[in-house]
Amino acid sequence: MTGARTSQLAINGGTPVRGPDKSWPVWPVFDDAECQALADVAQSGRWWYGERIKQFEQEYAAFQDTKHCVTCTSGTAALEIALRVLGIGQGDEVIVPAYTFIATASAVMWVGATPVFADVDDSWNLNPELIEPAITLRTKAIMPVHFAGRVADMDSISAIADRHGLNVIEDACHSWGSKWKGKGTGALGLGGAFSFQFSKNITAAEGGAILSNDDAFAEACRSVANCGRGGEGSEWFVHVRLGTNARMTEFQAAVLSAQLTRLEEQTLRREKNAALLDNELGAIEGLTPQPGDDRITRRAYHLYCLRIRPEEFGCPREQFCSAAQAEGLPIAAGYGRPLYQQPVFANYGGGHDYTQYHCPVSEDLCYASGMWIFHSALLGSEADMRDIVAIVKKIKHHVSELS
Repeated sequence: MTGARTSQLAINGGTPVRGPDKSWPVWPVFDDAECQALADVAQSGRWWYGERIKQFEQEYAAFQDTKHCVTCTSGTAALEIALRVLGIGQGDEVIVPAYTFIATASAVMWVGATPVFADVDDSWNLNPELIEPAITLRTKAIMPVHFAGRVADMDSISAIADRHGLNVIEDACHSWGSKWKGKGTGALGLGGAFSFQFSKNITAAEGGAILSNDDAFAEACRSVANCGRGGEGSEWFVHVRLGTNARMTEFQAAVLSAQLTRLEEQTLRREKNAALLDNELGAIEGLTPQPGDDRITRRAYHLYCLRIRPEEFGCPREQFCSAAQAEGLPIAAGYGRPLYQQPVFANYGGGHDYTQYHCPVSEDLCYASGMWIFHSALLGSEADMRDIVAIVKKIKHHVSELS
């Protein structure tokens, strides 16, 4: 009887592969380094826009192989600031992927411009072949997303941008540590935005940054984030451009510096564990891990992304996720709709009818095939990864028992 329960799916009353005695790594990861850093800032009395900010900016720019890092309050703010510095606004268009978090598109709307959606391809990233058909006389920039840490095809995207005289702003909010042909994301185009929100692979609960190798662009981003003030040596109450208050605190910067000391090791561990999963899960009929690219020389994993082909695997995605969760696997379906179907676009002007969009890959990811495993699970041991494989194989073996 015990053997029967062990082989039966947990969702049908069997014993789960991972019971209460087995836990996944928790997030965020922190220790005395963060606590001491916070205490040091508190005791210093210098809580605001000082040396800790400068220290983290230098550290993070070096980590991402970039000349400039400008911190701010969030990844969303970073995108908005970058677009404002480029003068993008009313009447302009920015090409963005249809499968991404709302901030990629809402940042475009926030500056008064119009997001134009292009579909993703099997990489889960912007399909380069669909960018040029979306370019019009109003197009001012392309905003690729390195979704889940998988770098978009920046060679193709940059070549298209060069041909049409467009700027490339990377939404790099999932790609801390990812490298394209040996170079970190964030300055593969003119600049890139990063997020340090609570769920992110390096976190201070909130926070963001803009990276760039362009001196003038970085200086302007810092000015906009700092109420439009000029650079070093400028008078404090002289404002040279329209800006906002998007400054990070010393507390956040101190925490991020502590977090950064672990990021490389964590990135490499996630990458190693993801490779094991790719090899094992990719061999199971009906499942396809998010593919890599030989030009990606280091890959951050904010999410481990997996697609199911229901007719081949034997059950719909929702049944698979429910069965996997019952076995102890933290997996979910991700975004429930492509961005152009979000209610916010129903009443958005700009002469764009978003009801006419149809991006088949994005819609398939949202409605049928896309699944995510949160990045902290990839910080587990090889035995943990073997449990993930065992869970999926168990579901596959007993798929006919799902109703």
